[in-house]
Amino acid sequence: MRKIGITGSLASGKTSASKILSHNKGPLFSADKEVLKLYKRLAFKRLISKKFGIKKNQNIKRELKKKIIKDRSTINKLEKIIHPLIRGEMHNFIKKNSHKRYVFFEIPLLVESRLMKIFDLIFFIKAKKSIRLRRFRASGGDKKLFEILNKKQFSDKKKSEQCHHVVVNEKTLKFLKKRLLDIFRYYERDIS
Repeated sequence: MRKIGITGSLASGKTSASKILSHNKGPLFSADKEVLKLYKRLAFKRLISKKFGIKKNQNIKRELKKKIIKDRSTINKLEKIIHPLIRGEMHNFIKKNSHKRYVFFEIPLLVESRLMKIFDLIFFIKAKKSIRLRRFRASGGDKKLFEILNKKQFSDKKKSEQCHHVVVNEKTLKFLKKRLLDIFRYYERDIS
């Protein structure tokens, strides 16, 4: 089994890159999708509501965003709850797919969480901050929240040093696809 990690800064195009790379090649684990699943679990919702003082009838995610904007330490408290749960799901995914040739992982904070040793190959998807902010806002994101979340991440330079390939995603989806698949074909030849 070859484990391929895909990471990048906020709104850099990690999800698109992950879908391109994993298409017809192997299963994809998305940390963001796993987080969404957590928010659908009653036990998790109760835990978060209690921990952050959110009332039953309030929208948990909306209230958490407000709390993060008001007090940046909220995100650290939230990560201490979420990250171990997601890591557990990731290990289950690896066990379940141990017979596959390739498994893919979209993990936003891969480098920040020091998970590099788990992966055989890591792609870092990169884009200028102005482009990422525009994408984030186009998907309904708040500029203040973007700034807070962006500051939580390591610099592009620091992340680039920990990854095998840096792919700049500032052009079209077609360009991104060609670049990613060219790299992956080379990798496939190298290990065959």
